Amino acid sequence: KLCGYLNKLGIKGPIKTWKSRWFFYDENKCRLLYYRTAQDINPLGSIDVSSASFDCKMENGEGVFEIRTPSRTFTLKAISKQAMMYWLQQLQMRRWEFCNTKSRFPNSGLLICFCILFCLYVDVVDNEDFLPLVKTPTEVVGLKAASLPAPQTSTGLQNISLKHPWTEIQNTVYNICGSKQLWRSSGNVFSFNEFQEHPENLNEEQEVEEGTLEDGRMEPRLNWIRKARWMSSGFPGSPEELSREKNSVDKVSVLQQQILTLTEEVKSQKELVKLLHKALEAAQQEKRVSSMYFTAAEDKDRLELVRHKVRQIADLTSRLEALEQEKKEMEQILTLRDSHIQELKEHVQLLMEKNHAKQEVIMTLTEQMARELSDPLQEANTITVETLYKQQEEIEHLKDDIDAYKTQNQFLNSEIHQVTRLWTSAAENEKALLMKCACLQARNCQMESKYLTVLRKLQEAVPGLPDSHAELVKNLIQEALQWDVKEEAEEGLSFELNAALCPSSEYDEYGFMTVPDYEIEDWKLLAKIQALEIKSNKLRSQEIVEKPLRDRWNSIGELNPSAELKSLIRSGIPVEHRQRVWRWMVSRHCSLVPGHYQRLLEQSRSTEHPACRQIELDLPRTLTNNKHFSSPTSQLIPKLRRVLLAFSWHNPAIGYCQGLNRLAAIALLVLEDEESAFWCLVHIVENLMPEDYYSDTLITSQVDQRVFKDFLSEKLPRLTAHFEQYRIDVSLITFNWFLVAFVDSLISDILLRVWDAFLYEGTKVIFRYALAIFKYNEEEILRIHDSVEIYQYLRFFTRMIMDGRKLMNIAFNDLNPFPMKLLRNRRSTHREELEAELCELEQIKAAYVKERAEQGP
Repeated sequence: KLCGYLNKLGIKGPIKTWKSRWFFYDENKCRLLYYRTAQDINPLGSIDVSSASFDCKMENGEGVFEIRTPSRTFTLKAISKQAMMYWLQQLQMRRWEFCNTKSRFPNSGLLICFCILFCLYVDVVDNEDFLPLVKTPTEVVGLKAASLPAPQTSTGLQNISLKHPWTEIQNTVYNICGSKQLWRSSGNVFSFNEFQEHPENLNEEQEVEEGTLEDGRMEPRLNWIRKARWMSSGFPGSPEELSREKNSVDKVSVLQQQILTLTEEVKSQKELVKLLHKALEAAQQEKRVSSMYFTAAEDKDRLELVRHKVRQIADLTSRLEALEQEKKEMEQILTLRDSHIQELKEHVQLLMEKNHAKQEVIMTLTEQMARELSDPLQEANTITVETLYKQQEEIEHLKDDIDAYKTQNQFLNSEIHQVTRLWTSAAENEKALLMKCACLQARNCQMESKYLTVLRKLQEAVPGLPDSHAELVKNLIQEALQWDVKEEAEEGLSFELNAALCPSSEYDEYGFMTVPDYEIEDWKLLAKIQALEIKSNKLRSQEIVEKPLRDRWNSIGELNPSAELKSLIRSGIPVEHRQRVWRWMVSRHCSLVPGHYQRLLEQSRSTEHPACRQIELDLPRTLTNNKHFSSPTSQLIPKLRRVLLAFSWHNPAIGYCQGLNRLAAIALLVLEDEESAFWCLVHIVENLMPEDYYSDTLITSQVDQRVFKDFLSEKLPRLTAHFEQYRIDVSLITFNWFLVAFVDSLISDILLRVWDAFLYEGTKVIFRYALAIFKYNEEEILRIHDSVEIYQYLRFFTRMIMDGRKLMNIAFNDLNPFPMKLLRNRRSTHREELEAELCELEQIKAAYVKERAEQGP
């Protein structure tokens, strides 16, 4: 057992005292319990060794070392340097054993392989001999040390723990009762025949080792054994020892020493009893006052008692203020002393440097002396024997200091090495648990999604079910819609990935609702299924895809156009980098004129724009599923109004077109600054989109719809034939996609990834993703054989896309090749055809007007 007496540094304000304590290591809890004596039954406190680190500084003195826990630092002192090194080495070994036996790794094949490799690494590293094994100092450590008297570094009263009076009382009463029982049973305080019959019985030591309870207490019987052993060995006055003494004077001196020891113990116990009497008198006084108050016959007497109490309280308050003032003065004195201590430290440092310089001089003189002694002709100039002896003594002291610092260095190296191993083991264990937890949560989301899908199928079959079954299905659906995803996240993960991975809150990081509040119950159920599927996909792809991608983005410094950057932007920009990258992409193509935006705002304030009324009508209809725009009092509504008015003055040819409000809103959410959002809107309208895309005729937007139909027939011929069979005009669905770049069509996570690539590459990205959306849902659309149902499905099918990685892979890999040159040629061809058709329509319209005019009224 690891136990023994150590001195513990107690700090009470400015007073620091060493107190002797009996320390005992609890292997079950990896805690170091400490008692006042080895005979006490209740510990005064404990030190958590499992999360502690150890240190020894030679400057603190011989045998002094520290145990640092997260909450407190304990300063202990051993009787010798060997005992200190033994304690430190044993605590290191016990800490390592406890951490290894208590570690819990997930039950997976990958983790078992990691554990085997880590154990092999530990075996190899353990061969490194940082610190030789210290021999056990049996005279001061172990159960035998319990029979020795405690080393007294202070008086008995100073050694008492005033922080734990109740524990001290229990231990004192227990020891007094135990002493009385022993005196009655043996008849002589120095006779312990029942314990001396088998002095070398090993079973007794095993019982003592196994007699430690979980809370640090000893079993009563074993405590009596320790008590008897302490008394029989601590007082050298047993019958056997007295019989060995041949001189009566020796017997008298032994008895006198025993009397002095007992007298000192009685003094300390009397002091403790006095303190308890004072506390008891104060409690009785309080009780008497309360009794007088309750037994008073009239209210006047009670009032007088209350007034007396008020006066006492006022007196105590004044005393408290005086004490607080004294405390402040003491703090000021303490500050002055701290500054003085700092000056003394600097002075000590200066003295140490001087001492080092003197040591170098001594070494030089020693070498000179050695040279002079070797020359027989200069024997007359040798230094005296006394001076030589002093120099040799100083050299020996320096050698001792060097050995002490070497030992300290070896121990600190071993401590750093072991703490590093423990930290590595804990980090790997935590990482494995996080991965397993993420996998389990992803699986749970999939199960919930399947459950909701089954409920939806049952909802469709409700008309054919009995009334009781239909009512049950309806209740289950209502219950499922009321699930709070946030509660699931709080019951599940509590680590840093939770905020980034799970749609556990009602809104995402940009303020979009994770589960839109649709009016139709079926759509609510679909939105719930989609949120769970998206959450599952994110959890499964976090370690494999998202984390390596984030690491690659973190390694990028200055942004420059390259194939690697293009690939990274297509994969999606992390939230923490998106604002910076968007600003860079806008500034590449727009010459940001300083003060231009402010001048436009001044113009809009001084003169009302014709589009002002239409802008006011569109503001409440902008991103209604986003908390930053859902209310007229939202913070971003005034910013959006200013951005749209400034753009209408900046580009008079367009002014304002419905759809620009959505583009500006997305720019505001990401860039936050309204001037940056303004220049982003300018970049989209004037650089990325073709000319006349947002004009009154929307002619280029119509051209893009015809171009898209051509690409759709080439890339997805089966789907095009299906649409032609049921006379489906896809432009009714896709026209708004192109006009606002999928805003209000895709979920926020996928939408922002589309915008990442769109701002970097241009409108070709919109064509790629529009085709990818149809390919993603191609099989589902082909299974519908009714034109009305197809239109109904196309109204919300973009909201059913849950795997953004799969959609991106279709857009940029499965649809290749997709050359920009082909897109320009198709646009040019269809624009000529459309302009010819419009010209023909104008001619027909003019002829019709002319014909009506000739016919007259």
